[in-house]
Amino acid sequence: MTTTTTDPTTRQRPRQRVCILGATGSVGTSTLDVLGRHPERFEVFALTAYSRMDDLLKQCLQGRPRFAAVPTESQARTLREQIKAAGLRTEVLSGAQALCDLAAHPEVDSVMAAIVGAAGLPPCLAAAHSGKRLMLANKEALVVGGALFMNAVSAGGATLLPIDSEHSAIFQCLPEDRARWPGRIDHILLTSSGGPFRRRDPATMASITPDEACAHPNFAMGRKISVDSATMMNKALEVIEARWLFDLTPEQIRVVIHPQQIVHSMVVCRDNSVLAQLGTPDMRVPIAYGLSFPERIESGASQLDFTTLGALSFEAPDFARYPGLALAWQTLQAPMGSTAVLNAANEAAVAAFLERRIRFDQIHTVIARTLDAVLPGGDACDSLDALLALDAHARSSAEQTAKALAT
Repeated sequence: MTTTTTDPTTRQRPRQRVCILGATGSVGTSTLDVLGRHPERFEVFALTAYSRMDDLLKQCLQGRPRFAAVPTESQARTLREQIKAAGLRTEVLSGAQALCDLAAHPEVDSVMAAIVGAAGLPPCLAAAHSGKRLMLANKEALVVGGALFMNAVSAGGATLLPIDSEHSAIFQCLPEDRARWPGRIDHILLTSSGGPFRRRDPATMASITPDEACAHPNFAMGRKISVDSATMMNKALEVIEARWLFDLTPEQIRVVIHPQQIVHSMVVCRDNSVLAQLGTPDMRVPIAYGLSFPERIESGASQLDFTTLGALSFEAPDFARYPGLALAWQTLQAPMGSTAVLNAANEAAVAAFLERRIRFDQIHTVIARTLDAVLPGGDACDSLDALLALDAHARSSAEQTAKALAT
């Protein structure tokens, strides 16, 4: 974390106590960087991590949180010994329930939801039910949870703030009063870099390696998210997320390829004016906005120098190159729960690819076959337990398909 001196007029304000779910990932570490720039405004209350335990220890030594949480009790014992030896008083918890308990903790003001995948849904729901300022970097919470999640936000009185750069851009282009959104929006344009294979010969897709797929042109991200960028499944998930965040019809959501990633997304208004949010490709900008909304604070990101930008280009997405992208609109128009099946199948397929059990071009095959095989029932989205059961069923089906393709 970087510590800087900030506006003295904010020093009397009570500090926000922040829980970071997924602290050792790219969003988590960027969040800690922003927090460190404003020590008079924020307090690191809890950190959780699934892996990179050495990094978590370093974060605890620096941020001195009240709590830390890890997946297993064995990991917790090791971390407790290390924290005790360092003279810290951080309490270490373990298990999935610990994430929900910390997200809903009565002393927590804000929750950064940066866990990757459907595993982030239960703690996100806990934070929503508890009325937290919920900064959502976990798009799967909405892809899987949909109406159930948004109902929890409403019932709990939570403040939901998007952290994905595209959704934050849309949010920043809209009035603070949500009631004015429907009369403002004709449609939105989510931008995408196109990933590392935007110009690659489609005939060579079968030979793509995990390392090639993880080489994002603009952002340093985790391997799963990087593969999603390469297939553009991340954009498919963002289309679904946007449907729920902004209460849009599928037809009101469009995607445009923008390799430079300077324009983060756009709102096309009913009078055909276009509002856009621009900035350097740095996740600290949407993170800082989420932490300080409706104010703005220093993020640490570099300013744009328009004299050196050169051309900004835009093009339509190639659905033949990125067949998974079209599944966003298809699943939004399919029975409720289909988006949860899509997400589960993608997570299983990407894991199989990263483990070199299937080829890159077979990721879409696994997803498409799973969507054909797993049909959500009418009550598939009525509760968290029902959604998790649907998720498990879809993963099992996707895994069977991956095994069949590997033979």
